[in-house]
Amino acid sequence: MNWTVFRRMASAVVVAGALSGVLLSGVQQFQVEKIILTAEEYEKAGEAASAAAAAAVTQAGAAHADEHEHQHAASASAHDHAHEHSHDADAWEPADGAERTGYTVLANVSMAVGFALMLVAAMTLSGRRISWRAGLLWGLAGYGVFFVTPSLGLPPEVPGTLAAPLHARQLWWVMTAAMTAASLGLFVFARGWLAKLAGLALLVVPHLVGAPQPEVHGSVAPEELAQAFIHATALANAVFWLALGGLTGFFYRRFG
Repeated sequence: MNWTVFRRMASAVVVAGALSGVLLSGVQQFQVEKIILTAEEYEKAGEAASAAAAAAVTQAGAAHADEHEHQHAASASAHDHAHEHSHDADAWEPADGAERTGYTVLANVSMAVGFALMLVAAMTLSGRRISWRAGLLWGLAGYGVFFVTPSLGLPPEVPGTLAAPLHARQLWWVMTAAMTAASLGLFVFARGWLAKLAGLALLVVPHLVGAPQPEVHGSVAPEELAQAFIHATALANAVFWLALGGLTGFFYRRFG
């Protein structure tokens, strides 16, 4: 790859990623942010109630420690639980308003640049003509790979939702995205029914394995809020991926 092609790709990636990240932040501000803030209020209220209950158990356990040794053990466990919550409450987080919005925009732009790099690399390796129309198709594929198929097993969750261990969810998400991408590649670029059959197998294997689930399902937020979050997140990601694909294809040709 010569310097001219590399500069062309890098320019398209940076500009398309920056614009798409800002667009995603704007959509989130109107479609997703209010839902998250409402869910966080439920989460904080639930944590406060848990801490109060834990403190009550601790006091009761201390008062009857001599008579009920097992209650003493329970109170110690409850005290540790309350102490853990206090550390979580003291953890740093951006303040609501401009600071939180700024960090969100920065994170979205960084993520968008990374995905744009993957898209432009895939477009170039495909050997097909790159344009904004082709970019829309690539963006649609990215939406399916990185959002739709993983969401079938691990739908977007509002704060305060019980979930399986993070590393298990991350592993399943990466496996699902990688296999879905390989599956689409076989369907689109490979020839022969064996390749198509392999693509179908790759598509369904992660869902046959199953996404990791918590031992107990539950959330402090109402079910209607959780459903609204799923719909808002799906819409925001659809807008993001179509914009990212179209802009990446457009600026790749523009800078050529």
